Amino acid sequence: QVQLVESGGKSVQAGGSLRLSCAASGFTASIYAIYCMGWFRQAPGKEREGVAFINNDSSTMYADSVKGRFTTSRDNTKRRLYLQMNTLETEDTAMYYCAAYVGNCGLTSPYGAAQYWGQGTQVTVS
Repeated sequence: QVQLVESGGKSVQAGGSLRLSCAASGFTASIYAIYCMGWFRQAPGKEREGVAFINNDSSTMYADSVKGRFTTSRDNTKRRLYLQMNTLETEDTAMYYCAAYVGNCGLTSPYGAAQYWGQGTQVTVS
């Protein structure tokens, strides 16, 4: 059974940093490597939005709101996805989710089109 489990979310002060992780299980490292992985977030009262994506060739794409502050990376051997978040702002407060797509993905990829997604980890910036 494939699972994605996010971790690393917590409460931090504005200007601080956090590193989120998304651990994948249920498939081999070689299979994981072909998936495109994405990070989404959803703040209370707002729609879920794509934040960062990393394709199977490690090319990345970021929403304008986080460009230059967030960096996503992946370790295929560990089946891990990461989101390094720096210079956090109160507007970054949200539940953060990871998602796995077959083929390519990016800022226009609907969350619902993902093959797998996690349950989320809460980030609160004050």
